[in-house]
Amino acid sequence: MDAMNKKTYRGILFDLDGTLLQVEMKQFIPAYTRGLAACFDDVADPKRFADVLLHATLALLRRQDGSQSNESFFLAMLADSLEIDAALFNHRLQAYCEDGLQKLASLVQPHPLARNILERCRQAGLRVVLATNPVFPRSVVEARMSWGGLLDYPFELVTSYENSRFCKPHPGYFADILDYLQLSPDQCLMIGNDTEHDLAARQGGVATFLVDTWLVDRCDGSFATDYRGGLAELYRFVGGLGNSVESLT
Repeated sequence: MDAMNKKTYRGILFDLDGTLLQVEMKQFIPAYTRGLAACFDDVADPKRFADVLLHATLALLRRQDGSQSNESFFLAMLADSLEIDAALFNHRLQAYCEDGLQKLASLVQPHPLARNILERCRQAGLRVVLATNPVFPRSVVEARMSWGGLLDYPFELVTSYENSRFCKPHPGYFADILDYLQLSPDQCLMIGNDTEHDLAARQGGVATFLVDTWLVDRCDGSFATDYRGGLAELYRFVGGLGNSVESLT
């Protein structure tokens, strides 16, 4: 630990998947799309539905226009490709989340330190945001939070496709969170495991902590972060937040 670059933060942004809980999204997303597709088998071929759903999700990650919410953008793609309107989609999504989504719980594993890390932030008086990439509806985000033992934690904001208009790594995603908190970039810290999606916060002046317990490196080792460590190091690190922290790079 370097004794330089001491910093005080007021807002902490936590990624969810691969940071506060373990989940292999390459398994979760196909399983989710297949399960949801089965709820629409009377109006759309399940394989085509799943393909369109995956395409729409990937399109959310690439979109640059923030003129509408991610939900509106996503539902418009479904309506154009499958002629499924928003009312029908939302009704059957709710039914799937109530009856079928629980089958995916085994794909999510909690970490014993995650809740303790969050509680340390709360005890320090920090404003805590769950900055999960908003490609899913709130109900699907809450399911993963529940399986990770985090659903009852009082996050000030949980990003989902209903309340977001950009996705990581777009700088607008981080800017919108800061605007919601009414904090400046230098008052906030982004904590995540993805070298592209989470470390993109640095482009807007937000410091980052790269959690490497379940590291996702989309940058082939070419990345920069202010701090780095596993969840055990993060637990110790947040013990100094709300006052000052030291560089772990």
